[in-house]
Amino acid sequence: MNKSDEPLLEMTDICKTFGGVKALQSVALTAWAGEVHALMGENGAGKSTLMKVLSGALAPDSGGEVRVAGRVMPTGDTRLSKAHGIAVIYQELSLAPNLTVAQNIFLGAEKARVGVVDRHAMQAESRPILDRLGIGFSPETPVSRLSLGERQLVEIARALSTDARIIVMDEPTTSLSSRETENLFRVIEGLKREGIAIIYISHRMEEVYRLSDRCSVLRDGTYVGTLEQDELDAERLVAMMVGRDISSFYKKAHEPAEANRNVVLRVENMGDGKTVKGCSFDVHRGEVLGVAGLVGSGRTELLRLIYGADPATSGKVVLNGETVTPKSPRDALDKGIAYLTEDRKALGLFLDMSISDNVSMAVAEHDARPGGIRNIAAAAERAKKAIGNLAIRTSSPRQAVGALSGGNQQKVLLARLLEANPKVLMLDEPTRGVDVGAKSEIYRLIDELAKQQDTAIGGDLTAVETGGDLAAFTAWKRGGRHGTFRHGG
Repeated sequence: MNKSDEPLLEMTDICKTFGGVKALQSVALTAWAGEVHALMGENGAGKSTLMKVLSGALAPDSGGEVRVAGRVMPTGDTRLSKAHGIAVIYQELSLAPNLTVAQNIFLGAEKARVGVVDRHAMQAESRPILDRLGIGFSPETPVSRLSLGERQLVEIARALSTDARIIVMDEPTTSLSSRETENLFRVIEGLKREGIAIIYISHRMEEVYRLSDRCSVLRDGTYVGTLEQDELDAERLVAMMVGRDISSFYKKAHEPAEANRNVVLRVENMGDGKTVKGCSFDVHRGEVLGVAGLVGSGRTELLRLIYGADPATSGKVVLNGETVTPKSPRDALDKGIAYLTEDRKALGLFLDMSISDNVSMAVAEHDARPGGIRNIAAAAERAKKAIGNLAIRTSSPRQAVGALSGGNQQKVLLARLLEANPKVLMLDEPTRGVDVGAKSEIYRLIDELAKQQDTAIGGDLTAVETGGDLAAFTAWKRGGRHGTFRHGG
């Protein structure tokens, strides 16, 4: 990357306060044309808040300044931000699946002729943008027919249609396959050559090493520092992000006792007639078993079959020697099988409800008083215990879950499942979209849960997890069992 004399973007002394809480404190960020500038930090470090200031969605406190190509940009106005060439592609894509690619590219800025939307003009103007990105599908294609990777490219095409010079990508590869990720990286390299500045937010360090020219780190709403590409290494980055040495992360302390090797969960010949075919495995008391495979291999589908969320065409589930094959999620939970979904926002949490309400959701009947009146104090006490036990960072049990960072949201969902006192806990990508510090805490919790139940008299909690560093590792290929490896093997 050849830097010009003047940076394309300069953010200086950016502060943002919410109700007396400093979300950002004198943060600075600089980006040059034609560079990928990674922005890293734990969940809650202030990355999203800073990008909302850049996009105009939030107005910063007085005193800060945003300059684009040397000119001061007014803040707090998304239209002015877009007019200055700034585009943000969020982790949750903002496309309309029922509309075509062209309609999505010009959504909110439709081409019109004589007061009528001109679909032909939008299709004609979309084609060169798609060609520029090396996209093979047509502008007339409905977005509902596209894969996640293809939809990500439509978002980039939308940004280019506004003549964006600075594009923010927030966790763009979270749900992409390896092939789609490689295609996205190819597109990013092309955008760099065109002189577009990319601000790249990711928790995946291998992507940061590969793509970024520089990397800036935020911690607790403050600017920690910026590293050049040749200065990047895991120990240094993690220490900047969390304020402690990397040697304290991912330590597995628990090994299941041989005396407790009885099988708690047995899955036999599970299948759905489509993706999952004849899957069988055992999980022992106090053990963590991992299910791994590429995107589309059937990991999530397998867990949903076990949980009764989807209908199975074959197979059975045996819990502590008794066939219990669940017919529904409620049936599974009643029988002692809990499932943490990979999509906590859409399928797991009630984001506009409090931590207290979310934690108590699975056991709300325990708080019923005579006459059907809910014991709110009991729910609040339960939430307080969960906040302490799982180290959930919050100002109050009454705080809305949607206001928490990703890692703390995940802990709230885990706390809800633990309140149901399950015998088997199935965790589908439990560290998806959380930072390295939160990952360490979640893995520590999983290890501690297995240890507690393994040593407790009568305890029989086992865990099945997709992804991560685990006590046992099971690979699934095209929905079928491919092999099993014990920890250390």
